[in-house]
Amino acid sequence: MRAVRFHEYGGVETLVVEQAPDPRPGPGEIRVRVAAAGVNPVDWKVRSGAVREVLPVDLPAIPGREAVGTVDAIGAGVPGVSVGDRVFGLGGVTGATAELAVLSAWAPAPAAWSDEEAGGAGLASVTAMGGLDALGPLRGRTLLVEGAAGGVGSAAVEIAVARGATVIGTASARNHEFLTSLGAVPTTYGTGLAERLAALAPDGVDLVLDTAASGSLPDLVALVGDPARVSTVADHANARRLGAHVADARNDPALLAAAGELGRQGRYTPRVERTYPLEETAAAHAYAERGHTRGKVVVLV
Repeated sequence: MRAVRFHEYGGVETLVVEQAPDPRPGPGEIRVRVAAAGVNPVDWKVRSGAVREVLPVDLPAIPGREAVGTVDAIGAGVPGVSVGDRVFGLGGVTGATAELAVLSAWAPAPAAWSDEEAGGAGLASVTAMGGLDALGPLRGRTLLVEGAAGGVGSAAVEIAVARGATVIGTASARNHEFLTSLGAVPTTYGTGLAERLAALAPDGVDLVLDTAASGSLPDLVALVGDPARVSTVADHANARRLGAHVADARNDPALLAAAGELGRQGRYTPRVERTYPLEETAAAHAYAERGHTRGKVVVLV
């Protein structure tokens, strides 16, 4: 199969498109013929070696954790899926940016989602849902999403709105129209946030989800007055110190199925800012690594 691989840790110049051995699904896994694969911060952090102490990989490695495609092989002990099914989901820390990928958690991809949308849905949706679930019921509550225009943030906005929350989202001014289209009330982050929120939510903010890891977590906890009402998917160190909830992305098929069901209902559409062909995966990584992505970056295979 054709795949993107890196043979050593380093910058985007380490990424090459080449022939690689076909992966085989093990027990509880499936293999898909990939149509699209998402690009996430973990991908370039793994590729650069920045997280090699906690997420070591065998080299050469194929970047990517999420994909959409049609099932073409099924491992032992896997019920409820057939060759030819179109699914989206998650594999290991690496392996998705290739013609074939093995997934360990998946769900049917909604027909309403394009390949690029479904390719960028897996990691953002399970991460967002994990962060939201830690906060309890959302209906009738006012939720602040810090970093609402990114991949996880934009997913969290739509999912929280679908669950009945009033959502205020922070982002740069250029992304305010985008947040409005998702159903959020936009505001800027940083100095003066408490005053802006007082004007937007006179009755106060009930809950906070931090997706930005910008160092604002102490201020967000102070804003609602209780770390139990704050969760983060990004700032683990401050969360442990402050007592806020920490949500990690989990390869959870139930969360993927819930996201897919919202997609079928037209209540959640993964947002994709840019797509790149497989041959330009290095450019996709370079763009994503600069930050400030609106929604997701996706590689089309």
